[in-house]
Amino acid sequence: QIYMAKNLVIVESPAKSKTIKKYLGKDFEVLASYGHVRDLKPKEGAVDPEHGFAMDYEVIDKSSKHVDQLARAAKKADAIYLATDLDREGEAISWHVLEILRNRKLLKDKSVHRVVFSEITPKAIKAAIDEPRDVAMDLVNAQQARRALDYLVGFNLSPLLWRKVKRGLSAGRVQSPALRLICEREDEIEAFEPREYWTIAATLEKAGKTFEARLTHLDGEKLEQFSITNEADAEKARERLVAAADGSLPVVDIARKQRRRRPAPPFMTSTLQQEAARKLRFSAQRTMRVAQQLYEGIEVDGEAQGLITYMRTDSVHLADDAIAELRQVIDADFGENNLPPGPNSYKSKQKNAQEAHEAIRPTTAMLRPAAIKASLSEDQFKLYDLIWKRTVACQMKEATLETLTVDFRCGDVGMFRATGSTVIDPGFLSVYEEDEDDKDDGKSKKKKESRLPNFQTDDVVPVQEIAGEQHFTQPPPRFSEASLVKALEEFGIGRPSTYASIISTLVNREYVELESRRFFPTDIGRIVSRFLSDHFTRYVDYDFTARLEDELDAISRGEQEWVPLLEEFWHPFKKLVTDKDESVSRAEVLQARELGTDPESGKPVTVRMGRFGPFVQIGSKDDDEKPRFAGLRAGQKMDAITFDEAMTLFDLPRALGETPDGDPVEANIGRYGPYVRYGKRNFVSIPEGEDPYTIELPRALELIEAKKKEDANRVIKAFDGTEIQVLRGRYGPYITDGKKNGKIPKDVEPESLTLEQCEEIIAAAPARKKRGRKKARAKASA
Repeated sequence: QIYMAKNLVIVESPAKSKTIKKYLGKDFEVLASYGHVRDLKPKEGAVDPEHGFAMDYEVIDKSSKHVDQLARAAKKADAIYLATDLDREGEAISWHVLEILRNRKLLKDKSVHRVVFSEITPKAIKAAIDEPRDVAMDLVNAQQARRALDYLVGFNLSPLLWRKVKRGLSAGRVQSPALRLICEREDEIEAFEPREYWTIAATLEKAGKTFEARLTHLDGEKLEQFSITNEADAEKARERLVAAADGSLPVVDIARKQRRRRPAPPFMTSTLQQEAARKLRFSAQRTMRVAQQLYEGIEVDGEAQGLITYMRTDSVHLADDAIAELRQVIDADFGENNLPPGPNSYKSKQKNAQEAHEAIRPTTAMLRPAAIKASLSEDQFKLYDLIWKRTVACQMKEATLETLTVDFRCGDVGMFRATGSTVIDPGFLSVYEEDEDDKDDGKSKKKKESRLPNFQTDDVVPVQEIAGEQHFTQPPPRFSEASLVKALEEFGIGRPSTYASIISTLVNREYVELESRRFFPTDIGRIVSRFLSDHFTRYVDYDFTARLEDELDAISRGEQEWVPLLEEFWHPFKKLVTDKDESVSRAEVLQARELGTDPESGKPVTVRMGRFGPFVQIGSKDDDEKPRFAGLRAGQKMDAITFDEAMTLFDLPRALGETPDGDPVEANIGRYGPYVRYGKRNFVSIPEGEDPYTIELPRALELIEAKKKEDANRVIKAFDGTEIQVLRGRYGPYITDGKKNGKIPKDVEPESLTLEQCEEIIAAAPARKKRGRKKARAKASA
């Protein structure tokens, strides 16, 4: 007899199901939905604005077998517990599962419960089962509204981009303002004009220790950043200061100041992504993937257990029992003197920080990272260690730092100041210190500890040197993953759970490139952003995007209906799409840039975006002669390329000389990249990193010789007077006549084939499929 569990628990992932199954026992069957089970049909009209924004859902193909398994188990169960994640996405998954089971008429005489928990521990799971609730339709409707908005924008704006820019592009409701951020930063960098300024510093020595004091006042005036702006003025001031110092500087003032630094709050989604990017060099996507593994359960000492609380949260609140446990750990590991008198509390800056009720923390602080390192992968250990330290540090004592400032008089000419800081009591700093973005921009709030010697007010300190140093102002830095997440959060673009997908979409769509951990917009990214900013200004406006997020939050709290929000958005948006489709030309969007005039033909030279990427063109389509074209090289940008750089692109094809057999050799770039051609129809690819504009004949002959050897080894058998050959291929030997390819039977040795056998195999082989795009089928007339 097969025992059937009376209760069916449905979660998203199999890892989570294994962990929970161990906690609930034999009366509970725990199955996974494997993520989302239903989505809008991927066709126009899946959201119907004419009928109250009715949404046409279907089971996702890859989820159908999992849905069937859930349906079979639900049919035999007495009670169904929907235990998906505790945010909007999780609520929506539960609702979709419920709707599928209802449509299949599997809910008769069954009790259905929605249960939520922020950590996968025996205590949390059992408490959730004991306190079920109904599916929260306010959260579901907020998620439905978000999905409908994204669908309506995507299915209306993306085809417009195809017609005006290039096929295959997409415009997202949230990704477009994020792209605008990156493109505007690039515009700022390009428009930036550096300004020169000089600082003057004295190198001093006391008690065998050298240190630096910077000039703060000159002729009684306090120095600002641009008080000294050229070398002549700096040298003039330096000479006067050297003369006035006469080898030493007297101390005129000593100030000591103590300050306290409070620990950073525990992690929420956005701060975890930022710190993991800074400290561990993890992408936002990698961080969330590893955090999901830690949340769902890891095998430790033979038992699967959730190691952290739910990782999609914008709350910095910690449960009372978690704080009590943290204080025990701090007392045991770092001493009672590192415990504050009472718990440290933090407030979230987010308006809607109640969906997930706790910050990201270890499920038990007693599980030290070192103790479970052997059970974790390298990434899991690094992230768990980061979360554990940050959580422990947030409940520790403040750090006490002392700043010492010493002023030195330089005759009647100027005043120098030396500043040192020391940590008197590290407090939480002994465990964890938050990093900052772009610390090299001179604006970092944190200064490295630098201890100065002890001073008395009547000290006179020897001067080793007084020197000026030239500086230039720096442009704002490009966004890193951490600083982009921070900016998205500050502008209210998206929500923490969407940051990773926003960033990955921008990269996958090739709107931006990530180089040296910084985001650079691509040419196509800048064209799309410019088009949207010029013609859909409201919809890429940061305030508008943030207000829309606030309204979705209001729906999730039951304070607003979702259909009126969609009505308000849809009608003006659809009208604008129709208007721009008719009024904006493709040429206007692509904004070809004139670089100069070709000295040979007198025709204009322009750079523009084409179907296969950016290119330079000499002449125009209206000329009697056909225009000449050349694609941009890797690393060249449409907005930055100069006339001279553009003209060198027409140096291809380059004649390099001849092979020993007298065949002409040339270098060029084709559809599949750079190549060397020898003879009429022989080609060999130029390896990555080598350049068709600079390659010379000796290297080209090397490549040709290597290709000939490879081709020779490729031929198993050839038949004189015919095109038929037996070749070694990527997937094994085969027969070809140049037009058709034939498979060699498994029981036949390729070397033993006769011409007659090869002709028979070729004759029976299917014709090669034609390459190229299929012609679009004519639309049926109305």
